Amino acid sequence: MGSAKKSTASARKARIEEMRRAEQARERRNRILTIAASVVVVAGLVVGGIVLVQSQSDDSTAADGKGTGHFVTGSDGVKTWKGTLGRNHVAKTVAYPMEPPVGGDHNQVWMNCNGDVYAKALNNMNAVHSLEHGAVWVTYTDKAKKSDVEALAAKVKKTPYTLMSPDDKQKDPIMLSAWGHQRTVTGANDPNVGKFFEKFVQGEQTPEPGAACTNGLSQ
Repeated sequence: MGSAKKSTASARKARIEEMRRAEQARERRNRILTIAASVVVVAGLVVGGIVLVQSQSDDSTAADGKGTGHFVTGSDGVKTWKGTLGRNHVAKTVAYPMEPPVGGDHNQVWMNCNGDVYAKALNNMNAVHSLEHGAVWVTYTDKAKKSDVEALAAKVKKTPYTLMSPDDKQKDPIMLSAWGHQRTVTGANDPNVGKFFEKFVQGEQTPEPGAACTNGLSQ
């Protein structure tokens, strides 16, 4: 039994290291693309200034996030979204059909999710982009026990492709979210915390496996 757990842990560690190497390569490509994109943007500002102003005036309009569907709860307590989850990059505010959101249209910039723990609530549009990259998002309300929050924060800090933040809009004190999946846990010692991390950190649900969880936004 012990050897099986060690084998699983080794395989998981190797997978994360592989994802990190892929992320570093992606970041190098992104830097090149960013420079090229900056040139295009400057040209666009000069040529299409009027169009740009018009588009900015519409940024406050809520988008639907293409989040039509509903949750189905499995025998393991994990809720899976059955329906469409948009993946467009948008500048508008997205009204998600669930809180915290588990997918949908989102901002083009992700929240850093390399074991990042945030003291303040996040912009959902940035956090959803992190989920698209295969991150697990731990959220909690002011009803969560301080000891649980501290223990979960410690777990997140040592786990790549995770992030944590308060969310007083959610229904339950502690919730875990991944792209298309979500569950409530009773506390840091709930065995379902480890199970959720094991299955969904860079799990099969990830739309963009190996995408960056660094060089994004941070508080």
